[in-house]
Amino acid sequence: MEGGGGEEMMMTSGATGRIVPVFRSVLSRRALLRLAVALHSLLLWVVLLVGGGGGGRGDAGEGAGAEVAGGRAVRTRRRVAEEEDVRRRRALAEEVAMVEDADGEGARRWETFVVPGARRNALFCRVWAPAAAGEMRGILVIIHGLNEHSGRYLHFAELLTSCGFGVYAMDWIGHGGSDGLHGYVPSLDYVVEDIDVLLGKIVLENPGVPCFLLGHSTGGAVVLKASLFPHIRAKLEGIILTSPALRVKPAHPIVGAVAPIFSLLAPKFQFKGANKRGIPVSRDPTALLAKYSDPLVYTGPIRVRTGHEILRISSYLLHNLKKVTVPFMVLHGTADRVTDPMASQDLYNEASSRHKDLRLYDGFLHDLLFEPERDEIATDIIDWMERMLALQTV
Repeated sequence: MEGGGGEEMMMTSGATGRIVPVFRSVLSRRALLRLAVALHSLLLWVVLLVGGGGGGRGDAGEGAGAEVAGGRAVRTRRRVAEEEDVRRRRALAEEVAMVEDADGEGARRWETFVVPGARRNALFCRVWAPAAAGEMRGILVIIHGLNEHSGRYLHFAELLTSCGFGVYAMDWIGHGGSDGLHGYVPSLDYVVEDIDVLLGKIVLENPGVPCFLLGHSTGGAVVLKASLFPHIRAKLEGIILTSPALRVKPAHPIVGAVAPIFSLLAPKFQFKGANKRGIPVSRDPTALLAKYSDPLVYTGPIRVRTGHEILRISSYLLHNLKKVTVPFMVLHGTADRVTDPMASQDLYNEASSRHKDLRLYDGFLHDLLFEPERDEIATDIIDWMERMLALQTV
């Protein structure tokens, strides 16, 4: 995040304030030196490995073999540590409350489940629904923002179920209780593919029930891209985007050129200097405390590949806004300093969708569903879905 006095922070579900400091760090002398050392070591390893294949170079071959074995051991340790962290996070995800209002517990049913993703990766999911399956008027699938998780949307889910909507929510790869290194996204296209898998399961289990898709921040960018694929678009009545990350720019033009290289060579590299002091994403102090004390919310420095992926999807969407045809509602706070509200205005202006709605909330910050006026935001979303459903009967 971008903060005052030139200091930056990495604690947000958004994108803009996270990319800039990361790639500023990439261009710093110290970071370049560290990368040069890593590249030199990699080159030396390749030379030794190739040289070890010839006759009379037994010592070099043995040395290269030892390095290969050492590299495998390091990778094994990292994989074991990652798997242990996934088990820990999944246990924490299972412990997250699924009921906020105990008095209304009998009015809804809920469960958690794990579904195989597009790459057979385990995706941790949640579902809330009205107690009687026949009462479900529609389904909203929630795709959270960067670094957060599905369990944070309990209050919103209960408001939806009280109005007759079922709710599914999925933790991305590397988030919440799902597989993957915490906070690391090798490709946002993987998230799009996983959304497609989940939607297929939902449609199969709930034939004839209309589906909507909601994405927050970077999740909003992912949802918008997903809607551009005809086979996904065909499963949706519409999409809702809260504070979508549609215009993310690097700190310097050269970053756009070097980001793919750094992303390829050191995808999981973190820049600790990018994690300092930041700005609030909600005007509700209680909501802020809950977010940043949540062990399932990733608050570490962003990894290079994740940052590059956000730059990549943002660029793709800005060049394809006119191709958007799905009915959509986009909501943004005018005081949001994490993602750009004017990019949401551009989406509204340029999209080819016949049914589209833009809501700009004066003075609101980034996490709209965690602002003091969260219930008003939820009501606006529910009202819009009801209007879309009413169009089916016309």
